[in-house]
Order: sequence, then C-alpha cells, then structure tokens
Amino acid sequence: MNEFEDLLNSVSEVNPGDVVTAEVLTVDNGQANVVIEGTGVEGVLTLRELTNDRDADINDYVKAGDTVEVLVLRQVVGKDTDTVTFLVSKKRLEARKAWDKLIGREGEVVTVKGTRAVKGGLSVEFEGLRGFIPASMIDTRFVRNTEKFVGQEFDAKIKEVDPSENRFILSRRDVIEEAAAEARKEVFSKLTEGSIVTGTVARLTSFGAFVDLGGVDGLVHVTELSHERNVSPKSVVSVGEEVEVKVLSIDEEAGRVSLSIKATQPGPWDGVEQKLAAGDVIEGKVKRLADFGAFVEVLPGIDGLVHISQISHKRVENPKDVLSVGQDVTVKVLEVNAADERVSLSIKALEERPAHSEGDKEEKRQSRPRRPKREAKRDYELPETQTGFSMADLFGDIEL
Repeated sequence: MNEFEDLLNSVSEVNPGDVVTAEVLTVDNGQANVVIEGTGVEGVLTLRELTNDRDADINDYVKAGDTVEVLVLRQVVGKDTDTVTFLVSKKRLEARKAWDKLIGREGEVVTVKGTRAVKGGLSVEFEGLRGFIPASMIDTRFVRNTEKFVGQEFDAKIKEVDPSENRFILSRRDVIEEAAAEARKEVFSKLTEGSIVTGTVARLTSFGAFVDLGGVDGLVHVTELSHERNVSPKSVVSVGEEVEVKVLSIDEEAGRVSLSIKATQPGPWDGVEQKLAAGDVIEGKVKRLADFGAFVEVLPGIDGLVHISQISHKRVENPKDVLSVGQDVTVKVLEVNAADERVSLSIKALEERPAHSEGDKEEKRQSRPRRPKREAKRDYELPETQTGFSMADLFGDIEL
C-alpha cells in the first residue's frame, strides 16, 4: 500500500506542459517507452512526436538507454489496467524552443528542409518547426511542380513569425535574388565593351539567344548570331552550349548586355578578293528580290546584286517577272568592292544579244522623234549702203 501511494504521489508531480527528462526503456512497434526521471512515471514517445518524416525509422532517432528531453502532452490511462502513463513529445518541445528562437529574426537567412508539397506552396521544417513557403516565393520564376523540393535542404529568408497564430513564412526567392544581385555586380565589374568572354546559352527566343555570363544574361540578337542572313537562333546555337561572345554594349543600370557571336568569327568578306574577281563566272542562288534588281548569294554570307538592267537584254519591268527566290542562276562578276561589301553581277552578260528583225528596226526608227532639219548657214554681205539695192541683189542666188 505504501508503494502504491508513493506511485500516486509521483504521478501528481507530472502535469501536461511540463518539460521533463526521460530515459528510453524500450523501442518497439514504432514507439519508445520511457520513464520520466525523478518520478517513476512512464511515458510513450511515438514516431510522430519525434519527427515530421512519417517514413522514418524510429530506431534512427532513439534507442534503449538514451536520455531525451521531452514535453508532457497529456495523461493516458490504460483501458484494461489502472496503469497511468503520459504521452510525451520531443518534436513539439523542439518546436517550442524554435519559436522562442525565431522571435525577432525576420529578415534572417536560415537553412530549411522541404517536407511536403501543399496547396499554394511548400511545407518546410526548421529546427523541428513547420514553416511555409508560398509558391510565389519559391523561385524567381513560378514553380508548378513543388515536389522536386521535398527532401532538399536550402536557404530561405524568414519573412514572418507569429507564434500565437502558428505562422512561420519564409522566402527562397529573396535569397536567390540577393545572390543574383551580388553575382551581377561582380560580373558587371569585370565586363568591358569590346572584350571577348565565354558564356552558356541559357534560353532561345524568336529574336535571339540569351547567354549566361555567370550571373548576368546577355542578349545575342538574331542579327548578331551569324554572318548569314535570316537565320533562326535554334539553327545556330542550342541551350546549354558554351559559346564565345563579344561584348557590344553594357547598361548596368538596366541590367542589359548586348553580345555578338558573329563578331568573334571570320567574316565572309575577309579575303574575298582571293575568292572572287571581276570576270569570274559562278553559280549562285537568288536570295531576295527588290524593285531595282536581285540579290544572289555567290559565297556563304555574300550576296551580290544583279541590277535590273543586268538581268536580260530584253526590257524587264520587275525582277519578279523573270526570277524567283531560291532559283539557281549563273552570273558573271562585274565588280568586287570589299571595302563597301558590294559585288556587282550580271546575267545578261552571259547571254547572246538577240538579233533585231526588220520590223523591230523599223518600229524603233519610227518610235524615235524626228529632229527638225537645220538650214545651211550662209554668210551674206550687205551692200555698203542701203540705197539702190533690191531683193534680187540680196537673194539673187536662190532659186524660187
């Protein structure tokens, strides 16, 4: 009876909310049986009250003989016996301590672990405390699949702490943006206009390619991708490819860098005089047509002009009437001007001039306006005096 009374008295010394030290007696069936030191009262510590990881093995956390500090949650009385035990929690005690540590730490960067993808964002754990990262604060770009962060550890900035509302909000995006800002600052400090640098193609658009220079994305406009005209970005580079680029311009305030790939490569006009000369007859392809003529590609990246007057011996009203884009033609080189990047070509120079028929000649003659005949210039000497002369004296040698 005395021992029973002592046991009851010891039980009364343990109350919900107490922080106590307990020794692990056994670990079995996903829970640990403990005895609260100084009381002789037993308690139950479940896996759920050890960690938020429901797939964890309890044996990885506690074993018989361990001493743990726990929070007393509530009293449990056995159904078939009069045994009195208490449900205790190590996880909630750590969470309480974590809340105390978090107060006043807004703006601080801490390391968290993704635990579960939830509606509207990601659930994370920090020192036993569950926090939440909204989807808009996970990355600089919207993340649809938050599952990929589950199980990962990463840095996040504390945005809001409210223990009374159990509210703990963090932002991973803030950490990324601050790191990117530092990286941009460092990159801009090293970039100079005209320098050649190495970068990695980050993404492609219809108007060009963005190249990552190590924290700063520079744009290679579609006109700066290649010496060839009208190329698509995906036909020149691919995402992930390492490329050499020339820095054309820098606008640090706007965060923009203009780059060129073609400026790092030999141009098609370099040494063109050794490849092309006046009088050469070559094959080419019509690349584009204009009102004044046709542009024909004679070498990779070099288009020469066949002026409308050099297309045919016959009169051509519009180049589109006799030529089409993509057509293969044979041309004669009339002139090569490397300094001005111009090549003059002719198609009609390789064709025989057609003979004109009598009807054509007569029509051509009739089409020309007749010039008025000039009268033969005559020198007339007037008499010394105007007395005694007649019209016959002046025009006597003209037959009427």
